[in-house]
Amino acid sequence: MNQGDWHHAPLHRFIPGEVYMVTAGTYEKQHIFLKDERLEFLQHHLLDMLQSNGWKPHAWVCFSNHYHFLAMAPEIVELKKMLQKFHSKLAVTANKWDETPGRKVMYQYWDRCLSNDNSYYARLNYVMNNPVKHGLVEDASEYRFCSARWFQRNNQSTFRRRVASYGYGKVQEPDDF
Repeated sequence: MNQGDWHHAPLHRFIPGEVYMVTAGTYEKQHIFLKDERLEFLQHHLLDMLQSNGWKPHAWVCFSNHYHFLAMAPEIVELKKMLQKFHSKLAVTANKWDETPGRKVMYQYWDRCLSNDNSYYARLNYVMNNPVKHGLVEDASEYRFCSARWFQRNNQSTFRRRVASYGYGKVQEPDDF
């Protein structure tokens, strides 16, 4: 096994400088982050976690019971450790909000290295349009807890059209929340 391998089925090979899609859900799909203040907390700390660990976010979305992000890995990839620390912080805070010490908050996460352009663009479009997929808004840029509005403001129209041309309806990711 290589140094970058993580014992997991299937084997996950972490490659610095590659873009990964990560999905994480709450335990038993509980809607713990249902209120706007909680979603704001989740989004703020998700972006802070990525930045403070050297990950470069490309897209993200936060919901009451799960989140997704696409980000480029730094030179030293410690995804498991980073997410464990983040999920612990979420659990401690959520349990204080609800006065439920010791409750399990986050359940699991899934990750995927996006090794080709088709996979990258389809998942980039998928993450940003996830609020539409879940029926929360008609236009993803209306949803405050995702990167769609940021993406529109910070990318040229040709790149935005390219991403939009990749259908996200057939993307197979854990998202049955």
